[in-house]
Amino acid sequence: MLKNILLQLFDFYQYLIFIYCLVLFGIYLMLILSSRAAISKYKRESLTVDKDILLRSYLSPGISVIAPAYNEGVTIISNVRSLLTLSYPRFEVIIVNDGSKDDTLNKLIAEFKLIKTDYACQQELSTFPVRGYYKSVDRAYQKLLVIDKENGKTKADAVNAGLNAARFPYFLNTDVDCILDSDTLLELIQPFITSHKRVIAVGATLKMANSCEFDAGMLVRAKPPKKLLPRFQEIEYIRSFVTGKMGWSYLNAVPNVSGGLGLFDREVALKAGGYDRHSFGEDMEIIIRMSQYMLDNKLEYIIKYIPVTLCWTEGPESLKILTRQRVRWARGLLQIIAQYRKILFRPKYKKLGMLVLPYSFLFELLAAFIEVGGIFIYIFLIYTDRIDWPFAIILLLFVYFFSIALTTLSLVWNQIIFKQYKWHEVLYLCFTALWEPIIYHPLVLFASLKGYLFQLTGRQHSWGNMQRKGFVQKPATSKT
Repeated sequence: MLKNILLQLFDFYQYLIFIYCLVLFGIYLMLILSSRAAISKYKRESLTVDKDILLRSYLSPGISVIAPAYNEGVTIISNVRSLLTLSYPRFEVIIVNDGSKDDTLNKLIAEFKLIKTDYACQQELSTFPVRGYYKSVDRAYQKLLVIDKENGKTKADAVNAGLNAARFPYFLNTDVDCILDSDTLLELIQPFITSHKRVIAVGATLKMANSCEFDAGMLVRAKPPKKLLPRFQEIEYIRSFVTGKMGWSYLNAVPNVSGGLGLFDREVALKAGGYDRHSFGEDMEIIIRMSQYMLDNKLEYIIKYIPVTLCWTEGPESLKILTRQRVRWARGLLQIIAQYRKILFRPKYKKLGMLVLPYSFLFELLAAFIEVGGIFIYIFLIYTDRIDWPFAIILLLFVYFFSIALTTLSLVWNQIIFKQYKWHEVLYLCFTALWEPIIYHPLVLFASLKGYLFQLTGRQHSWGNMQRKGFVQKPATSKT
């Protein structure tokens, strides 16, 4: 009797999974088409903006570049120099030393001739105590401000400290371990200037810096990562940004702007309460928070992504650090869904309540549980000799090849747009994509489930250290 009931439930579950997969594949196809439309629209609009005028004019909107740093002594100097050389007429660089235990602060003081100074700013957002503000005695570094504060346990607390000290109406949230393109600010500010609605955030494509060549904080040669884990991450990032984020941008339903690179409206961010310093997914949480503020006040807004690679970040090369990163991301997603559950499926919140959060809940949060549930069901069906092997194999191959096709399309499309790699390197990435569902995806799935478990049980999260290795420097050429 019980066995029959279970079999009926499993049959019903299989039908639900089939419908679930069809809807998900439909969404992916919609995002592919939307991404193509968004990229074409961006190319048309970019022709109407004269970057030289923006670059020369001191009437260009001011931007505060905020980069938290925790134990970043290995790369801090080259990365700060990279930020200081951004091509833009009005900007400042705010480095927030978030209680580093290594020589990060001492290196900054020595390299940039910093002295502790009185710095007047309104503490609009609550943060862990600030121990001091540092400015340079050298006019060459007058754009640099270093904030030394007690460790706040999260990046959000450090960014809030930077927001309190920021002088300009827009702020760029980035990671100090990232290398930015020199035109980053010029590219990201354009949607704020040209849009007919208020733009509250703009993001752009990130890629892996592992194996790329840099010289004095500037990208010299983009290369796919040599090591397997970063190479999987490169594939994941390209698929996510080129297909996913651009597709959502066209629909004005961007779920998050990456914490590695995002330009925001400071006024809206402050009125929304700044970053939630208790959040594990601050990059998604701030977008939802700002969107909710705009909708609650009946204000129209836009969140955009642009199809330009502006940021290179060092991806985890060890399984331990990658798992810790993905556990935190999973905890952040579950935390956000729980925190904003009252917005889910509420027409009052328009696309935020009817598309952005429902997609995150149904096809990101629940996906891990559904996938694991499907595995147990197939094990049960095999055990009871009820499995339809031809159908099961066809379904498995369909899912596998659909995934490979989506990834390959993203990789080829990315190369056509950016032309940053050589074609044999793109083929190398496509070959790696064949193994992603078999090797990399199970690792991410395991980390996600672990993160959900830790969040549900209230386990304390250990943030740990990324253990940067630094970037590959271009070999010096000898002069004869």
